[in-house]
Amino acid sequence: MDDFVIRLKSLGFTEYEAKIFIALYQGHHMSASEIADSADVRRTDVYPVLKSFVEKGYCNEIDTNTILKYELIDPDVVLDKILANIQQEKIRREKNFNEIFTNLKPLYRSKSEESKTSHIELIRGYNQHREAKFVELLKNAKKEILFMIRLEMYISEEVDETAAKFIKNGGVIKSIYEVNGTFKVRRNEKWTEIPTSQLIEIFRKFENYGEQVRLSKKKIPNFTIFDREVVFMNIADKTVPKYNEADIIVKNKDYAESMADVFDNVWERSFTTEQYRKGNY
Repeated sequence: MDDFVIRLKSLGFTEYEAKIFIALYQGHHMSASEIADSADVRRTDVYPVLKSFVEKGYCNEIDTNTILKYELIDPDVVLDKILANIQQEKIRREKNFNEIFTNLKPLYRSKSEESKTSHIELIRGYNQHREAKFVELLKNAKKEILFMIRLEMYISEEVDETAAKFIKNGGVIKSIYEVNGTFKVRRNEKWTEIPTSQLIEIFRKFENYGEQVRLSKKKIPNFTIFDREVVFMNIADKTVPKYNEADIIVKNKDYAESMADVFDNVWERSFTTEQYRKGNY
């Protein structure tokens, strides 16, 4: 019996609710006193639970003119109701979680102590958190984004839509892609090698919504500069497993300006997609 109580409590029942539920499950037309005796719960504590069960549709309240009696309704119906309540509670808790942490997030290290910490963040391992960090920086950009991408590119509808919206609102996106060797695209959690013809189609899609694209046959570093204030770098090393890769976020305006100079120099030495298509580079 105690095992059933523990199991019901894991579903969200209180101890009294679990004991009373088991008593009802075993009994037939039981008075509150009989339920209290069977469940080993004080009668005064039984009434509010029975009222709750009646409201939830777990049991029927039967008026016998002399005393109220209670009986659990069809077990399959009760189980469906309990499952529905669990699912509704899950939805409610998730909604509360999202609302709480959406409002709480801006408070993270918002006090003066933050000024004493380093503005360098290291993110290890290939996981969704790294992508979420990148998308967050992308969404917070205001004027300019400079991409320098080598050999591998992550594509998602969210990134494409965010970039298109950024340009539509007056922002500038300039990108340099390394096309020296096999190029891979990650879409829908899968890496795929793509031929030159398909690569050109992807670049043209970017150009269609306003991105300025240049290509490079020389090796380039993997980094993105946001508003010449924040640099997101990926340490690309083919000898290191993806789960041991690392990204570095540097929030330092002087450093970002220096990296932007590197970008500008490579940009001047790179070629257009049309030149690449025709082989004029």
